[in-house]
Amino acid sequence: MFTYAKPVAAVTGVLALAASLTACGGSSAASDEKVVTVYSADGLKGEKGDGWYDKVFADFEKETGIKVKYVEGGSGEMVQRALREKSNTQADVIVTLPPFIQQAGSKGLLQKYTPKGADQVDGADKAADGSWTSVVNNYFGFIHNKKELPEAPGTWEALLDAKFENRLQYSTPGVAGDGTAVLIKAMHDFGGQAPAMEYLKKLQANNVGPSSSTSKLAPKVDKGELLVANGDVQMNFAQAKSMPNLAIWFPAKEGGKPTTFALPYAAGLVDKAPHTGNGKKLLDFMLTEGAQREVSAVGGGFPARKDVKATDANAIELAKLIDGVEIFEPDWADIDKNLAAYVDAWKSATGS
Repeated sequence: MFTYAKPVAAVTGVLALAASLTACGGSSAASDEKVVTVYSADGLKGEKGDGWYDKVFADFEKETGIKVKYVEGGSGEMVQRALREKSNTQADVIVTLPPFIQQAGSKGLLQKYTPKGADQVDGADKAADGSWTSVVNNYFGFIHNKKELPEAPGTWEALLDAKFENRLQYSTPGVAGDGTAVLIKAMHDFGGQAPAMEYLKKLQANNVGPSSSTSKLAPKVDKGELLVANGDVQMNFAQAKSMPNLAIWFPAKEGGKPTTFALPYAAGLVDKAPHTGNGKKLLDFMLTEGAQREVSAVGGGFPARKDVKATDANAIELAKLIDGVEIFEPDWADIDKNLAAYVDAWKSATGS
């Protein structure tokens, strides 16, 4: 199911929006509004207003006069919300992690649009049909509290130790992108669905329980409420600037190498978006060279454009983090097709 490949450079708000939309995506008055609504997975907006989104959205509004309205949640949560609103579309742009961006496409939530600069994005990081393009590259990972647990556990098997009982948590597969990534990595590392579920069944004895949002776990790790949680490199690297006890690590199967895979933030234009023109402008802006150079410097992530070579201090530190970690490329088509079955198997194994 999985194949190896070389590495690819890889808050919640509730909005009351006008419902004066027509079947073809909104009235002309709505289209003329100086606003664009973004539904996004968490991780790119700083808790103190210092994230990549904060900088890019402010710069975008200054340049265009278009205000960004922002709604945040788990990757699957954002897709489900957009799906519920399909007959009365509220979002213009959706940004989410695989496999949920593929899910958004297969459910007809996206319209084809190729942003300016997308020609510099690797083929693996954008849809062949032009329905989505990665704007920030990223990798899946775990975090630990380096004050109470100075050395990372290292292996999946180490997490079964009794000292992690009620001190370990991972976000919910099928709801959160990083939670779904736990399943993907476990199936890869253990060699298939059955052995992965057998392991996750054992791990459940230590697991605190469900979490719809991965970003909520880092503060718990930083405070020592949890010793270990899942996450992703970009989000946790950015959080570590204000949470000094966080450290990123990549589990290995006992006797094997640590592994990870690219987990980019991918953006698409929502079908029948009320402000389609503004959505296109924002997608273009996120892929400009200027915005891409700030992905590492401000956001702690990896530029999506291969022609943007970040050399800032963050970029150097990020490169060191994944040095020596084996990168695999999941079969996203298989995961998109069988995600519900994999999540059901996880629920059955863990009693969730």
